[in-house]
Amino acid sequence: MADEQINAFLASYSEEVDADNAAVFAGAGLSRAAGFVDWKLLLKSVALSLDLDIEKEINLVALAQYYCNARLGSRGRINKLLLDKFARDAEITDNHRILARLPISTYWTTNYDRLIERSLEDAGKRPDVKYTVEQLALTVPHRDAVVYKMHGDISEPSKTVLIKDDYEKYHVSRGAFITALTGDLVSKTFLFLGFSFSDPNIDYVLSRIRAGYDINMRTHYCFMKRLDERDFPDKETLAYKSRQQALFINDLLRFNVETLLLDSYARITEILEDLERIYRSKSVFISGAAHEWGPGWPTERARAFVRGLSKTLVNKNYRLVSGFGYGVGSAVIAGALQHIYATKRGKMEDQLILRPFPHDIIGTTDWEDVARRYREDMANYAGAAVFLFGNKLKDGQVVKSDGVAQEFDVCKEKGLAVIPVGATGSMAAELYKTVMDDFATYFPKRTEQFKPLMQTLGDSETDAQVLIDTIIRVLELWAQG
Repeated sequence: MADEQINAFLASYSEEVDADNAAVFAGAGLSRAAGFVDWKLLLKSVALSLDLDIEKEINLVALAQYYCNARLGSRGRINKLLLDKFARDAEITDNHRILARLPISTYWTTNYDRLIERSLEDAGKRPDVKYTVEQLALTVPHRDAVVYKMHGDISEPSKTVLIKDDYEKYHVSRGAFITALTGDLVSKTFLFLGFSFSDPNIDYVLSRIRAGYDINMRTHYCFMKRLDERDFPDKETLAYKSRQQALFINDLLRFNVETLLLDSYARITEILEDLERIYRSKSVFISGAAHEWGPGWPTERARAFVRGLSKTLVNKNYRLVSGFGYGVGSAVIAGALQHIYATKRGKMEDQLILRPFPHDIIGTTDWEDVARRYREDMANYAGAAVFLFGNKLKDGQVVKSDGVAQEFDVCKEKGLAVIPVGATGSMAAELYKTVMDDFATYFPKRTEQFKPLMQTLGDSETDAQVLIDTIIRVLELWAQG
């Protein structure tokens, strides 16, 4: 698939993520990397017991029904099969972790496993999981995301949707899920992952939406692997299956589902990483402290510079993360609020993430560990970090801030763009030298484009507005990957 199509998807979907209009629909393919089976593997033994070949079976829902029919309608054996395959712990995949870190609040899945909710919990979020109609009427307090498991949960295998009987009764027994999914598909932009679109419930919902909204439907996205000789070594079969795939992709456009063809499903992780990078690149951690501003920085010039930087970043829709460092933190907040209040645009908490650093020892916990964890928490919100000034008063003497240095190390470890403004002196100047002495390590991509910009940030004679404009340009260039 052309990179232009991927880039267009990333630009569009990242905007939806940022606006809290994004949703994810997870199919069995998303869980396969964790060791769980898809429908074909799940029902392989079922097909064998019926003297059928799973590779020749197309209607797997009917196959599961045949298995129950052969046992006089009993689901006992197939329930045990579900428990054997899904009632176990599995390692959360990278794709699950990335999705959980993104501010996506709506998840739909036909999977029975608990990987989505576990990944959200690991990310420090509170999921509201709904796999029965009764749960749809209840709301978990202070939830961060809703996980709709429209085919049930492995904790209640006898109530999962699996056989033909279940699908035929779905509109009666679980009709509220269809209503809820219809509403989300109308109001949110979905990314379908590991999903084949062979599920009759989804086909029914999409058809209803198309009938009601037609040309006004939202655009949704799905990933699909392009067929090649590894899938079908026989050229004639490959050509036939490829034509089928092309027709299917074209049919999805009726429902405004745009297919992103990939050479390998492994590419999905790279794309999701790019999506997270784009989202995080719009959040900037401003690290700094200033007991005194230093040579060349009279108080008013220094404060005006920090306020101007903060105001400009907010004006360009960046979110600011601040630990409220001495001197610097108050100027950061003042600049941000000046713009927010002047434009009356948005809420303060949407563009300012404040984490005032605790200077008192917390309980009996080792202070160094607490300080590092706190700095890691701030860095987790951001995709880039700007380092300003960096000094403190210790035993009556003004010294370079070791806290700012630790924040630099944390940000580097987490892969943030580290932008020390050497022109401001103190620890920022020392960190600036560290970056410039090993520049290709800190800016491995577009190195020659970054270097003149960073050189500008090291000149203490540079006008404050030029420093601000240069920082913005570095952030924009970094966001391009």
